Amino acid sequence: MSQGNTGVTAQVVNAHACPVREVLDRVAGKWSVQILVAAAHGPIRFTELERSIEGISRRMLTLTLRNLERDGLVTRTVFPTVPPKVEYQLTPVAQELHETLQRLTDWAERNRVHIAESRAAYDTEHGPE
Repeated sequence: MSQGNTGVTAQVVNAHACPVREVLDRVAGKWSVQILVAAAHGPIRFTELERSIEGISRRMLTLTLRNLERDGLVTRTVFPTVPPKVEYQLTPVAQELHETLQRLTDWAERNRVHIAESRAAYDTEHGPE
């Protein structure tokens, strides 16, 4: 293959991969995954999310929820009460994503001991990172 063809192929691959990478970066983020898992069983209030996700700050939760809402993965419903009640719920697209995340979580759980043993063996042979 000529050098020119290789460049064109790389441009096509990068043009396709860039939006995919952007989506994967968003949904695979540490906080996004935890929010999607926590909200998978129906509407959930902000404070419930905050309590159920260890280590997340209020600001990070707010930013991540906004991004997930912008991406069409969660809906935000504000109820006209005092104080206002706000619930978040997964969209059908996010429910589909949750099924995939659940399979990944199941795989991680089944293989965590193997991975820990492999890391220990590697570190013994090569030293820790």
